[in-house]
Formats: sequence, C-alpha cells, structure tokens
Amino acid sequence: MDQAYLFNTGEDYRSYHLLGSRPYTSSDSEGYFFSVWAPNAKTVCVIGDFNDWTPDVSPMAPSANTGIWTCRIPGAEQWDRYKYRILGADNRYYEKIDPYARHSETRPNDASILYDPDDYVWRDAEYMASRPNALAARPINIYEIHLGSWRRHPDGNFMNYREIAEDLASYCEEMGYTHVELMPVMEHPLDDSWGYQVTGYYSVTSRFGTPADFKYLVDRLHGAGIGVILDWVPAHFPKNLEGLVRFDGTPCFEYGDPRIGEHREWGTYVFNYEKAEVRSFLISNAIFWLDVYHADGIRVDAVTSMIYRNYGRTEYLPNKFGGTENIEAVGFLRQLNGIVRTEYPAVMMIAEESTSWANVTRPSDSGGLGFTHKWNMGWMHDTLDYFETDYYARNWHFEQLCFSMMYAFSENFILCLSHDEVVHGKKSLLDKMPGDPWRKFASLRTLFFYMIGHPGAKLNFMGSEFGQYIEWRFYEQLEWFMTQYESHRLLKDFVAELNRYYLHNRAFWISDHSWDGFEWLDLSDRANSVFLFQRKGERIEEKRIGAMNMVPVPLDRYRIPVDDQGDYRVAINTDDMRFGGSGYPILSEGETLIAAREGPWKGKPFYLELNLPPLSGLYIEIIPNGTDLKDEAADVPSVTGEDEPRNN
Repeated sequence: MDQAYLFNTGEDYRSYHLLGSRPYTSSDSEGYFFSVWAPNAKTVCVIGDFNDWTPDVSPMAPSANTGIWTCRIPGAEQWDRYKYRILGADNRYYEKIDPYARHSETRPNDASILYDPDDYVWRDAEYMASRPNALAARPINIYEIHLGSWRRHPDGNFMNYREIAEDLASYCEEMGYTHVELMPVMEHPLDDSWGYQVTGYYSVTSRFGTPADFKYLVDRLHGAGIGVILDWVPAHFPKNLEGLVRFDGTPCFEYGDPRIGEHREWGTYVFNYEKAEVRSFLISNAIFWLDVYHADGIRVDAVTSMIYRNYGRTEYLPNKFGGTENIEAVGFLRQLNGIVRTEYPAVMMIAEESTSWANVTRPSDSGGLGFTHKWNMGWMHDTLDYFETDYYARNWHFEQLCFSMMYAFSENFILCLSHDEVVHGKKSLLDKMPGDPWRKFASLRTLFFYMIGHPGAKLNFMGSEFGQYIEWRFYEQLEWFMTQYESHRLLKDFVAELNRYYLHNRAFWISDHSWDGFEWLDLSDRANSVFLFQRKGERIEEKRIGAMNMVPVPLDRYRIPVDDQGDYRVAINTDDMRFGGSGYPILSEGETLIAAREGPWKGKPFYLELNLPPLSGLYIEIIPNGTDLKDEAADVPSVTGEDEPRNN
C-alpha cells in the first residue's frame, strides 16, 4: 500500500522512512533526497549550505494530493545545514527546520543538518533479544537524570554522550538501578525548558554529540543490563517560528482554536490529534525512538493536559458531547499504545497522569488508555507531605502515609520522586525533612526504605541518593563534592545496599500489583507513629517484614506480629552506624537472632520482640532451615533492653 496514503490516513507508523532527508546514490549523481508535508503551502524550496541559502534554486514539487513536497539535490553532503523556505497560504514566507531532521545545530543556531542514519553498528543484540515483556514481574528501579547537569567537565562544559556512557553505566551498576530515565533528549532551543519544549522531534539534541554518540550511550547502558527510558512530549510544542507553528501558513500541526490549541501558562501550542497526519507524525516519532535508538520505554509527559480540554484553561472548547474530555487525544493514546504493545511488547509505556482518570494502564482494546505503567502522583504527594511534617505532629497525619494502599493496585504504578519535586522552591528531598541534620538524614533513609517496601516500581531523581542539600539546578552539575562528607557518603552507601536488597528479594516485586504481595501487619499504633507491614513472595522464607518508627524516640521491646514460627534476623537497619545512624541496640546482649514467640498478637499466632531505633526502618526475614548465619549475623548489633513491651 502507498506509504503516503497511510500517512494521510493516520496509519503510517514509520513515516520517518517517507519524510525528511536521506542520502541517495544514482547512476549519474549523489546527494540528498528531501520530503516535507506542507499541505497548504503555495511553494516550497530547500535552502542550505549546498546552494548558498539562495531561495528558489532548489524548488520542491507537490506529490499528487498528499500535501507532500519532494526534490533531490545532487551534491548535498552530510553535515550541510538546511531549512525549508515555504510560501504559506497566508502569502508569507517561512523558513522552517525539517520536522523529520535527524540532526540539528546547537542552540542558539537552529538549522537542520543533513545526516546519514546508517551511522552505527549496534552490539546489544543479546540484550534486545532477552528483554522481558513490559508487564512481566521483575524489579524496576529507575534513576532519572538530566544529561546536562548530571556531570560536567571541570570547566563547566557539557560531557559528550560517549563520556557520559562510561560513568553512567558504571554508576548504575554500583548503585543497583535497573533503568535510566532521561529527561527529553529531543532537540530543544532553550536549556531552561529542560527539554520539554521540543522543536526537533526526530533529532537527538546536539548539545552532547551526534546521533551515533547517543546510540553508543544506549548501547553501553544495555551492555551493563540497564534499560533506557526516554521522556517524550506529544502534548505541546513551542511557538518558535522555525518550528512546527503555522508550518504552511496555517495551523498545520496545531489546533486552530486557541480555546483548545494553546497552553498559555507554558507558551506552547497543542497538537491537533484529530488530524490524521499529526497522528502519523507523533506515533512514528514514538516508534522512531524504539526502532532507531533501541529505547526500552517511553514516559509520556503531561498526559493530563492532553486528555482534558479544560486543563489549565478558564475558557475552553467542550467536546462534541459537551464534555471536558479530549476525545481525539484519548483515541490517539489508545492507537499509540496499541501499536507499541503489539510491535514492541517489551517496551514500557508510562503515563504522567495526575488525576483519577480510570484505567490508564488497562489495555486500549478493553477501554483503557493502554499504558503499561503510570506515575503514582498521589503516593508522591501524600508521602512527601507526611515526611515534611514535624515529628511531634506525625501521629495526626497517620492515615496520610498509608492511604495510598486504598488504590495501590488500581493501576500498574511507578512510585516517583522525580525532578518536579526538587525545584521551584520545593527544596531537595534532604532539605524537606524536618529537624537537625542527623534527623534529616535519618528521615530520608526511612523515606527510601518505605518507598522500596511499598508496592509499585521505583523512580528517584539524581542527587537525592547522596542527599544533595540544594535544589536541582539545570545549569550546573550535581554537587558530587558532597560525597566527600561522611553523612552524604554513608547515605549513598545505604541507598546502594537498599537497592540491591530490593533487586535480590522477590517479595518486593513478584506480586507487586495485587494484595497477594502486601499485607499490613499493624496500623493501630498511631500514638508511636509505627507502621508494620510485610511483603510476600511465593514461599514463607521469601517474606520480608517492614517495621518503621517514624519519630526520633526509640521504642524498646516492641512486638511485631508474624505468621510463622522460627528464627528471624534483621537484614536492613536504616539506623545502622555504617549508614550514619545512631546504632541504637535492637536485641538484648549476646543475641543475634529473634525467636518468634508463641501467642496471639494483633491477629497473628506469633510475635517478635525487639527494639525499634529512632527514626528508623527495619527489614526482617525468617531464616530458612539449615542456613549458616555466622557471617551473615556478624553485623547485627549486640545490645541490651529491659523495659516492658511498648505496644501492649
């Protein structure tokens, strides 16, 4: 079937093979072929280095009634800069960058650059062949980064994709992350937008190198077993005149009515999802990053702004039924996710959606939006609000910390502590914690502890893992020098050990989307702000009991209800001195194990008795029969305690 016909009907999912620029070789010449969609243009020509930017030297011809204009330019070479000069339907001339350009100039320059896409030999075939289904049970622990501020050269200049690759792959292995999520790498004119105002949807930003360099970054991460998730912005695009706005002198890619076609708070235009060619452009773009760059996932930014016509607007254009839903945007998302799930079942499709819109992660052919995962914004807001509450008042906010379990399995969630939570005066994660420095670090360790124990995949933004004090600044690298100081270095050590514990213990992820994998053991101790839960695997010995003391007061001889008789051990203790904790004794002197005591307690037939250190989280495991614990128990504190149980 003719590809142009598919493009015009919204069913061309690889339109980057049809449109844009690409090299050609014929019997009598070599050069580049150009193809652009500008349906209402009166004339189109290509201007660039190859013709001294002279108008009308390289005219394009319309292709039947497709709205596509094409031409060949002999002698055009890789690295030549170019644009399209369009006489629009409004009789004005526009000089536009190529919407399908593979490479672009670095800001403040904005021309497209001719680039041969056959530029790299991949080495990740084994990794790609072994990728599990996106919905398979597995640990998912995502490290979100902004390439321009993760690390920089000593003089402040950006690192190249290849330089970043070596450091980032090693760091993720060291820290126990399974995936890297990159804030948008598509070309954008303004650093301050963090990449979320895209002008070059098919062009990886030249700030950090060439497309081949970026492929090396992905390849290197895959070689370390690290998945790559890309942030993607199909919700809106900036008003830069060189970009998509009024591309042919009319609202070509955007809605024409400002009541639905603008996000004034962002200074952007909204894609017209009703237009077939726009759907082809966007769906092809998502496929492009999966196909050409081997991405393992796409996080779709600002989904809420897409599916609600009244998002951020005092005056809006209702849908044909008078409602606030953007029906065509919903249809676009279902079409997109249906195609990706069919053709790339290993790829995660993640929605940043902040409302109670139902069935975001239900299959698109069953009435859902079709995403595989959704950011859990409710968990993030409630959890951070709780942890920002001063310790003396936490008992009054008891339900806030556990409320998320009321809906934890309604979608396939990712718990997100993202970049949005450490900017614009919100403070860094460490600085959100109340109290003196010791309490801040103790509380942050417990936050990470709780995140690992709560159902859902995990995402943490760069810098939080070592307790950066200041908010994230996109214009400079993270304050890595902080890891020279003991508190920050020990926090980083703790996060690495906690991450590895999560990876190697199936209870935290084998049944992550149902009550089969989680149980509250006790939620009655509001007075002491203690939370007790367990994560469950497929066998008794896979259970992991979590105990959190959320106030800076130790609780001696505390009882924890359990299902099973036997000996237990503390595997993770956020108050351990090697992580910067107080080292408060957990067991009586000479004890290394905790024997379950018989007797009903909080609905369970057995209980453990131990001390809960201040502002701490403990992960406790039952010991399988025949396990030699001489070495494993060596780090368990040897302590005394004589008071009566505190939770009787």
